[in-house]
Amino acid sequence: MMGTPSGRVRQTVLDRLKDPAAHFPSGRFHTDPARTGVTARAMAAKLGIPRRTAAAHLDLLARLGLLRARRLCWRTYYRRDEIRIAEVSRMFEKGW
Repeated sequence: MMGTPSGRVRQTVLDRLKDPAAHFPSGRFHTDPARTGVTARAMAAKLGIPRRTAAAHLDLLARLGLLRARRLCWRTYYRRDEIRIAEVSRMFEKGW
């Protein structure tokens, strides 16, 4: 999953969401990216890819359980699920 070219994009997404305040300044609506999360539009702008592509990557990671998606008004905000990421990491360390 992480070895493909698109896997590198997903790895970059997870890395950027590790410290969202450093990578994403507060938005127009004065949301705190560390608390609220990051939208697909903000992630797309940061990665230089189309919004729909960023949304597809974020949605896949959310379906895998690595990200939490939260809908506020008409936007979806994504942030890392650190507990689930630690569980998956332990599974890979054990040799799955």
